[in-house]
Amino acid sequence: MMTGGALSNQLGAAVGALAFPVIGPAGVVAVRQWVAAIALLAVGRPRWRTFTWRQWWPVLSLAVVFATMNLSLYTAVEHLGLGLAVTLEFLGPLGVALASSRRAADLLCAVPAAAAVAVLARPRPSADGLGIALGLLAGVCWASYILLNRVVGARLPGAQGTAAAAVVSAALYVPVGAVVLAHRPPTAAALGHAAAAGILSSAVPFVLDLLALRRVPARFFGVFMSVNPAFAALIGLVVLHQRLGAAEWLAIAVVLGANAAMRRGA
Repeated sequence: MMTGGALSNQLGAAVGALAFPVIGPAGVVAVRQWVAAIALLAVGRPRWRTFTWRQWWPVLSLAVVFATMNLSLYTAVEHLGLGLAVTLEFLGPLGVALASSRRAADLLCAVPAAAAVAVLARPRPSADGLGIALGLLAGVCWASYILLNRVVGARLPGAQGTAAAAVVSAALYVPVGAVVLAHRPPTAAALGHAAAAGILSSAVPFVLDLLALRRVPARFFGVFMSVNPAFAALIGLVVLHQRLGAAEWLAIAVVLGANAAMRRGA
């Protein structure tokens, strides 16, 4: 589930980036949130009236995280490129893994994974301060997403919590999306790319992550998320035609090896 969610997430990010020239990151995120909300609402079918405040507060917090994480990441991608943006975002899950770890083996797995993702997306001359700040913000949101998803999964059955958070997040983007799309009229292709991102980068990974976090510790999930920069590099090669050098391929091997060791230890 974690592998499938990570692969779907990065594929959706690459597809969504194709719509940036037409509707920009904010427009892509707005359409993505709306499509994801519709899909998750059909799957999760939250029973709104039965929610207690103990269930509502993590759902509302997760909705804010959804909204902030997606916009900050996509804007960082526009400034830095997919690889570096995802690498900076990965610092959030890695921080969760390191903060919650009680085993030296976990730390030994996290260190080479962190070094490898740094090699995968080392800063280029095009990097700028705003993009780096937004990438780090996305990392903070991803760490919050992991912790909140565990709470939501424990307090609400099925995918009700994720669906409710997606709907609230989509509602927050109604005024934003209306303004952006009014000033930047979308084409059918741009809407299609943004909608595909909503399914691939939101609906699919949100559900899979929720189910996975019911089965594995947060620290294990955090280290395993280092596959995301590796997938970003591979998808950049296939979808965006970005070639990789020997150092990048070696880094991918290190990431996969660290995750295999972590999984074996768990």
